[in-house]
Amino acid sequence: MQNGQSRTQDEFYPRDRGWQPPAYTPDYKTSVGRSPQKALLSLQNSLSETTGPVFGHGAIGPLDNDLIHNFAEPGASAIGQRLIVHGRVLDENRRPVPNTLVEFWQANAGGRYRHKKDTYLAPIDPNFGGCGRCLTDAEGRYHFRTIKPAPYPWRNWVNNWRPAHIHFSLFGSGFAQRLITQMYFEGDPLIARCPIVHAIPDADAIARLVAALDMNATVPLDTMAYRFDIVLRGRRSTLFENRLEGN
Repeated sequence: MQNGQSRTQDEFYPRDRGWQPPAYTPDYKTSVGRSPQKALLSLQNSLSETTGPVFGHGAIGPLDNDLIHNFAEPGASAIGQRLIVHGRVLDENRRPVPNTLVEFWQANAGGRYRHKKDTYLAPIDPNFGGCGRCLTDAEGRYHFRTIKPAPYPWRNWVNNWRPAHIHFSLFGSGFAQRLITQMYFEGDPLIARCPIVHAIPDADAIARLVAALDMNATVPLDTMAYRFDIVLRGRRSTLFENRLEGN
């Protein structure tokens, strides 16, 4: 409902563009060189960009959503605090978005990515690959198991640290419809100190990137749980870093 009138399923709530981070944010040093110097152009996608690839259930393996074991040697598991991350993918009217491919990737329990260009001194966990994927069900639900990533330093100013976070991407019906965001953890004091987070001018937009501790979904004596719902459009939308102009 809006202004006392119901909306049809074909309509969208307009996005409040005032909460989007500006491209030029000097405290986030990398934005200085990456920010555009000229007005942006809006280009219409071609049919080949908005159709395919089609992802089916057959493409998802049984361990794709289990980062604790999907890269581990037989009988081994990743090192770190065990987590369940779960939630729903919804449209702006809180209707579920089913059969959506959700990808996730992250640093390990020491704060290091399994990438040759990551030179942070934290050790590599040989049993942790740091990435996975799953499909949302008919109610838009997704879940995966992982370990809690650690914060890590980065070369912004003298002593900047990224809060613990997990990267997400979601695919629509075509590759060009990919949306990318990050999830932070409730209670992390580094969120308030991160220049990347500070680039977002709206406190509510930041709050939508923070997963809530969910004690009801924990496994006693085994695994903690966090809930992170993702909203695709409208004023309630999750902030997507590759669609700052609005999705």
